[in-house]
Amino acid sequence: MLKFTNPKGLPMNGHHPLMPPNTAEALSLVRAGRLQEATDLLLGDAKNGTTASADVAPKPSQPSGRMSGLAAQGMASAQDVLSQLDLRGENASVPPGVSSTAPTASSHRAKASALAQAPSTSEPGRFECVAFAHQGASHPYFLYTPKTAAPPGGRALVLMLHGCTQDAQDFARGTRMNATAEAAGALVLYPTQTQSANANGCWNWFRPEDQQAGAGEPALLLAMVRHAVDAQAVDDRRVYVAGLSAGGAMAAVLAQQHPDVFAAVGVHSGLPAGAANNMMDALSAMKSGAKGWRAPSPKKGARVVPLIVVHGDADTTVHPRNAAQLLQSAAAGIATSVQTQKHGASSDGRRYTRTCVVDSAAPGKVVAEHWLLHGAGHAWSGGDTQGSHTSAHGIDASAEMLRFFLANPGEVASVPVA
Repeated sequence: MLKFTNPKGLPMNGHHPLMPPNTAEALSLVRAGRLQEATDLLLGDAKNGTTASADVAPKPSQPSGRMSGLAAQGMASAQDVLSQLDLRGENASVPPGVSSTAPTASSHRAKASALAQAPSTSEPGRFECVAFAHQGASHPYFLYTPKTAAPPGGRALVLMLHGCTQDAQDFARGTRMNATAEAAGALVLYPTQTQSANANGCWNWFRPEDQQAGAGEPALLLAMVRHAVDAQAVDDRRVYVAGLSAGGAMAAVLAQQHPDVFAAVGVHSGLPAGAANNMMDALSAMKSGAKGWRAPSPKKGARVVPLIVVHGDADTTVHPRNAAQLLQSAAAGIATSVQTQKHGASSDGRRYTRTCVVDSAAPGKVVAEHWLLHGAGHAWSGGDTQGSHTSAHGIDASAEMLRFFLANPGEVASVPVA
């Protein structure tokens, strides 16, 4: 069960100007242990609300040929609550911090059955379900293995963390990371959050127990990476992590807790590590950025993990201020300067501002790259709209992230032995 705190000045009973009536009632139900009723109340509001139109633009072109070259060498109103629910066509997802009761046995079996069936894919490589257990529980994941020959030093590996209400197959379909990885000869690992851990499929990035190395979800995800590294020809200097929304927030946590493992991190429409320690703080950070947040001090002697951030300036689910806080986190403890700032447009005319931040003491060493997508909402940019929470418009976020990743290998062999 989630622990709800009572922030100073926010009454937990009755209506508050920062909290719509049904949200307050839902919290009261949670405190009373009536979790399913609370969830039904929130989702009932979502179903009766106004939903955003689905993105029906044509699919973008396949990843550019330049990737093959890299293979040889990142609530003030009810409407505000609905925007937090991130409604996209038929896909309704709750905020990253919202969880309810565990699934029924029948729903768990249905989920397990769906997970065991790999989706059809047009990529030439293999996309298959891999059996994996952690602490006595089954946690199968999907792994894409490209047909492209592995580079001499081993393949790069990208851990991809989905957003709320998504799963491994949906995320792979929407981001098209497999096709991008094929050209680069990289492996892609897709976990799926279990409903028993979060009924809405969100990574629990906001819970203290899931923000620590060696504990909770970071330990589970690192164990999956280690499992794949042990079974594949992986260059463990080229292990990366990326995610969307709640998955992006968890990716930031992993990079902060394991700078020795992840050579670079990509966060699409996510939040910085330490942005919240409970659900109420999570909702607040999503709405306007983490209040009172300070970039965590880097671990003594730890390397700076290069960061690529992609965020829409019209995102009403996770405020773009979180992207700025991610950049602060990437530069914590070192002097940085803006090397370049470019205003441009994608092939379909969507405008962006790309900013590169470098280490002042090491000219040319990129600490962070920020893509601010003008007019874009809460969806993976330049993807396939057959997947949820994906926009066909704008830059190809998967290609840009992988390009950034491969340009930033780790300094030493990184994945520890179990």
